[in-house]
Amino acid sequence: MKYHQIDRDLFIKNRAKFMGQMKPKSAAIFNSNDIYPISADSTMPFAQHRDIFYLSGVDQEESILLLFPDAPYEHQREILFLKETNDHIAVWEGEKLTKERALAVSGIKTVYWLQEFEKILFELMTHSDTIYINTNEHYRATVETETREARFVKWWKEKYPAHAVAKSNPILQRIRSVKESEELDLIQQACNITEKGFRRILSFVKPNVMEYEIEAEFIHEFIRNRSKGFAYTPIIGSGNNANVLHYIENNQQCKAGDLILLDVGAEYANYSSDMTRTIPVSGKFSDRQKAVYNAVLNVKNEATKMLVPGTIWKQYHIEVGKIMTSELLGLGLIDKADVQNENPDWPAYKKYFMHGTSHHMGLDTHDYGILTEPMQANMVFTVEPGIYIPAEGFGIRLEDDVVIQETGAPFNLMRNIPIEVDEIESLMHS
Repeated sequence: MKYHQIDRDLFIKNRAKFMGQMKPKSAAIFNSNDIYPISADSTMPFAQHRDIFYLSGVDQEESILLLFPDAPYEHQREILFLKETNDHIAVWEGEKLTKERALAVSGIKTVYWLQEFEKILFELMTHSDTIYINTNEHYRATVETETREARFVKWWKEKYPAHAVAKSNPILQRIRSVKESEELDLIQQACNITEKGFRRILSFVKPNVMEYEIEAEFIHEFIRNRSKGFAYTPIIGSGNNANVLHYIENNQQCKAGDLILLDVGAEYANYSSDMTRTIPVSGKFSDRQKAVYNAVLNVKNEATKMLVPGTIWKQYHIEVGKIMTSELLGLGLIDKADVQNENPDWPAYKKYFMHGTSHHMGLDTHDYGILTEPMQANMVFTVEPGIYIPAEGFGIRLEDDVVIQETGAPFNLMRNIPIEVDEIESLMHS
């Protein structure tokens, strides 16, 4: 791994939180992700399943975590199963976790090789009544490929049909959404790397540069700072490309006078950052561009103030919509008649700002969190309003990542990333 080893105390705490909410005489099982094939002998880069990483720190394929707090013997209460390493694997693939190294990473004392899993599982099933299975219930999830976790669930249900089934996801949705201090430090590190990438491109961008060249500058800076790369597929949208919300082609030339919308974030140690900035290709905003930019910035700043304990996500977005409506009226993009005659299910402001303002962030860019429950301290949210004007050939979105505090304003993890018009123009001309 490129990142520095994480203190195993984080994973010990995470497991304790999860096991504290399990039913009596129950066990929970978590699997690594597959390495997904492309064609021939090519594969996608491995990306660990966030749940097993959150609970163990193990960041390699073919790993299983078993938690059984009511097991008869202490050594059976936390167990890791790993792919057995050997000299051949070390030569061809690089060193995998040994049992000793797994203890250092996870704090789990009992480690077996994978080939022992079925035998040990059978023994533990005789002492348990319920098994927690791990299904993906994220509100934005679309899963078309059978995962390693899904194959395991299918196998386990056939093998042990008499056991009761519980879901691990509701527990994880709650505990993963509230970050430990170590997690906040890791997300801050991801944001710091993103800042370095953004400052790099401010001196690089000029008329006629290609969007993919900007993407290349970001990835260069990310990897040289111990990131695996982008936390999500980057959006480098110049001119009207910014009005395509998930534009990822990044293959057009950036023309003088245009704006570039940059929705880019580095990952660090599997934790995400999520930044959006909009900058002028020529290094200076026009008066109209500046007016729209400052309107978006004002919405972002006002929306951020609302991210406090007790806030309900749905009501928060209604309030942000009111602020955006005021800004759009000031810009002349909508008028009072538009507002008076608006459809409550699709308010007038949605013509120019059609997406949500905030989402949970952490190990996943769109992280776990139950949106119907009140916000809590130490949750991390993005704040990302935008105004998109195809008729004028540009769109502007601004986004920071903030931590909800017990009292007072949220803490901005991207506080050092330039965002004011004057600072951006100054840095682009320095």
